[in-house]
Amino acid sequence: MLIVYASKTGHVARFVARLGLKSLPLKDGRETIHEPCLLITYTTGFGQAPPEIIRFVENHRGLVRGVAASGNRNWGAHFARAADVLAERYGIKVIHKFELAGTPKDLEIIQEALHALSGTEQCATA
Repeated sequence: MLIVYASKTGHVARFVARLGLKSLPLKDGRETIHEPCLLITYTTGFGQAPPEIIRFVENHRGLVRGVAASGNRNWGAHFARAADVLAERYGIKVIHKFELAGTPKDLEIIQEALHALSGTEQCATA
């Protein structure tokens, strides 16, 4: 399954790189895909989803199988809230929330979720 991601500070990009899977970084959200994906995003402002992620979801809602979000626990209730915003607004399943660039356990959780979301479909390596 394709990983589509947005990274502002580089934390999400590092996390996705460590997954070692086929991925597409979003620049402005106008990118096009033709296969199911998992979104991985940063959280911006006071718990919002980034505009490029919103634009992408508006155009590809039917292909988005889930979302994971990065955040900083210092933001308390707003920690990785971008995932919750997308779940509330578009009905996208929240897969996981992780801090900054994640831990090995966070990577494992995402790998397991991808396996479950893909069913018998294999995750392509980059």
